[in-house]
Amino acid sequence: MATTNDLKNGLVLNLDGELWAVVEFQHVKPGKGGAFVRTTLKNVLSGKVVDKTFNAGTKVETATVDKRTMQYLYADGEDYVFMDMETFDQITVPGGTVGEAANYLLPEAEAIVATHEGVPLYIELPTSVVLEVTYTEPGLQGDRSTGGNKPATVETGATVQVPLFITTGEKIKVDTRDGRYLGRA
Repeated sequence: MATTNDLKNGLVLNLDGELWAVVEFQHVKPGKGGAFVRTTLKNVLSGKVVDKTFNAGTKVETATVDKRTMQYLYADGEDYVFMDMETFDQITVPGGTVGEAANYLLPEAEAIVATHEGVPLYIELPTSVVLEVTYTEPGLQGDRSTGGNKPATVETGATVQVPLFITTGEKIKVDTRDGRYLGRA
């Protein structure tokens, strides 16, 4: 248990049986009446964002979220298997929890897996990864870096928009947050 005075960004609260991460908070002391805390909360599982106001000093239940660096091993049907780098324990993360991150996961890649009471909540990838282009249309003579973009399929199966001069077999750097091409690796 904590009070609203202990809130900080990134803290995970257990409200009505659901886990909410504090995105933003502000203590407000109006001229008349009691102080309160205005917060923006994000549902850890669904991603839904809500604004919630608490009276100052109200007790809120905090949730323990364990973040560990794990190595991605392999896909098991719809699920993904990760291994703890310290204890070598394996954990299975459902495909729905991995979400879009699956487009940038290579075997033996490291990711941070957040769990609450043994249940995987989400995974965090590094901000960029290096992937090999497995297929893209060949470039034509005269294609320049400012000439536009074309789709390229990378080794994970994801499609990334790349400049016209990129060819099959090249390694490129991709932003894992939005899938943008960042440059050659």
